[in-house]
Amino acid sequence: MSIRIYGNRQLKTLPGLATRPTPSRVRQALFNIWQGEITGCRWLDLCAGSGAMGAEALCRGAAEAIAIDQSTPACRIVQQNWQQVVQPHQQIQVRRGGVLQQLATLSGAFDRIYFDPPYQSELYQPVLEAIARRQLLAPGGELAAEHDPQQPLPDRIPSQTSSGLIAVRHKQYGNTALTFYGNA
Repeated sequence: MSIRIYGNRQLKTLPGLATRPTPSRVRQALFNIWQGEITGCRWLDLCAGSGAMGAEALCRGAAEAIAIDQSTPACRIVQQNWQQVVQPHQQIQVRRGGVLQQLATLSGAFDRIYFDPPYQSELYQPVLEAIARRQLLAPGGELAAEHDPQQPLPDRIPSQTSSGLIAVRHKQYGNTALTFYGNA
């Protein structure tokens, strides 16, 4: 199976229902919202799946993209997909492992973070708290968390080591919702 991204590029996806690729209209809406913010940015793709969101960011000029996924086959697909689109001046990195464990190993802040865990997972709160605590979102940066619209995310993510994160907008596209966070 495959999906198309910016520039009519075709990417591979994992077979079966192990991953749920972000619908193309949601992907397009997100990049319309972040238009003008991708070129030169540091991009973090959490629970990356096929890596389509990071590949799209690379095609739109991100300077660096890091993907995290716990699945070995997913990491292999992300690596293949990103190798197809990366330019010599861009840096890519694919990390296999649990998202919380991998977040603890990252350094520096990211301009754009896309977080798309399995909707029924218990990852939302701990991952958002870890991002706030470790100050992984750059000043002026934004994080978009994809989730089930029937399970809204909190408007504020407190942190003892930073001002935390605050929801700046909510969007819904059919059965997919995006909650955008900035630094509080």
